[in-house]
Amino acid sequence: MTKIIMIQGTSSNVGKSVLVAALCRIFKQDGYKVAPFKGQNMALNAFVTPEGGEIGRAQAMQAEAAGIAPSIHMNPVLLKPESNSRAQIVLHGKVYDTTSAKEYYQHTMFLLEKVKESLDYLRERYDVIVIEGAGSPAEINLKAREIANMRIAKLAKSPVLLAGDIDRGGVYASFVGTMEILDEEERKLVKGFIINKFRGDVSLIKDANDYLENRTKVPVLGVVPFYRDILLAQEDSVYLDERHDASAEADLDIAIIRSPRISNYDDFDALAEDGAHLRYITRPDELGNPDLIIIPGSKTTVPDLQAIRQSGVADAVIKKAKAGTPVFGACGGYQMLGKVIHDPDHVESDHDTVEGLGLIDAETTFAREKATTQVKGVITDDRGLLAGLKGEVLTGYEIHMGRTVSPHHPFHINETQEGPADYVDGSINESGTVIGSYIHGIFLSHGFRRGLMNNLRKRKGLPERVYDAPLDKDKHYDALADLVRSSLDMEAVYRILDEGVEA
Repeated sequence: MTKIIMIQGTSSNVGKSVLVAALCRIFKQDGYKVAPFKGQNMALNAFVTPEGGEIGRAQAMQAEAAGIAPSIHMNPVLLKPESNSRAQIVLHGKVYDTTSAKEYYQHTMFLLEKVKESLDYLRERYDVIVIEGAGSPAEINLKAREIANMRIAKLAKSPVLLAGDIDRGGVYASFVGTMEILDEEERKLVKGFIINKFRGDVSLIKDANDYLENRTKVPVLGVVPFYRDILLAQEDSVYLDERHDASAEADLDIAIIRSPRISNYDDFDALAEDGAHLRYITRPDELGNPDLIIIPGSKTTVPDLQAIRQSGVADAVIKKAKAGTPVFGACGGYQMLGKVIHDPDHVESDHDTVEGLGLIDAETTFAREKATTQVKGVITDDRGLLAGLKGEVLTGYEIHMGRTVSPHHPFHINETQEGPADYVDGSINESGTVIGSYIHGIFLSHGFRRGLMNNLRKRKGLPERVYDAPLDKDKHYDALADLVRSSLDMEAVYRILDEGVEA
């Protein structure tokens, strides 16, 4: 019989996603076939599964920690905000509808059935399921309609571990307040507290932990330290405000444009591990003199393009690019780099046509159908940033609504999840200093990333770095598992897992 345990939080960004990944890795290490699950997720960071469906990036990361392929059933409902009051609903990997927040709740019961279908699918295939909640279970305005927290715990008959972020302050009030707001049936599901992101001597909070246990009659299962050196994909943009400082070994400065609806910003984390200081900027005065400027993906390309124009960032980027600073555009950023964006069906805005940044010879037309594809290809150009990289293999995935044409394509796609393929991707300027591509995860391609980084070093007059092997993601998951295993009372966690909610 499948065992289930759930991580909920006192608020967003308390570390639920990372704790789920840690438990997935621990259970895998201990011999279980384990899968992550999040019934409803709201995130702009997404991933394409082998089925060609879109799920939250965090669930793909958790599946990787569990040592399994990600599936659309691990995140059956994904909400991708398009504004403060509208979101695209992705159901079982495909676009289902775009709706206002108010209209969304008319779909709740239908979506709950789909969530149950996916949970049942995973139950049939795995020994253990680790469920992640969303936000907080104590949001009074949402409790009656939510399909992500206590309703899912009841549906799954899952015990709940409640996590709180002590680094932001108020964690004990958050725990007590959450328990006060939950009803009696929900409180009985909470079997333990996890204090996350602690800095300092754990003995100094023993009295506070004792108070919490006496007040709520729920045990504190452990205190997980704050860490900076374990790199994992994140889905909350708050993560961008908490990024680690530049490593002492960083010799390249990369400025990443942080637009209002930035998506898949974890695409660039691998660059930090290879010697880059990543800076996310929102104002032109923050740009400085970087070695590379990256314009990331966006859920709403046209509004985000207009936003960076209004802020002055767009003009600053154009000026730097014309002076020779390299620029890379990923997905929506690729679309922004071109000459023009057409939106005849008003998929993203009320504008039929919007002028792009004009840094590459490319033209984009939006379509209603979204491309969600895993891809494999090769580099076919050797100019500028791609010097010496022709023939290097690329892997990643595409998630985009538009189609872009250009006379200068630096990449060729020869395989998707459906089999052999034959089409071009991206665009490059004459000097090879400005490149755009639809491939998310392109910087995880070992040869491309490290070749590009060394080409940036040559431009700067720095020595090349010799890299022996691709990035080892497993070492990060194992380090996370070691940290959490040593921080939690794992005997109690296993007892809770074994007993379920009947105890």
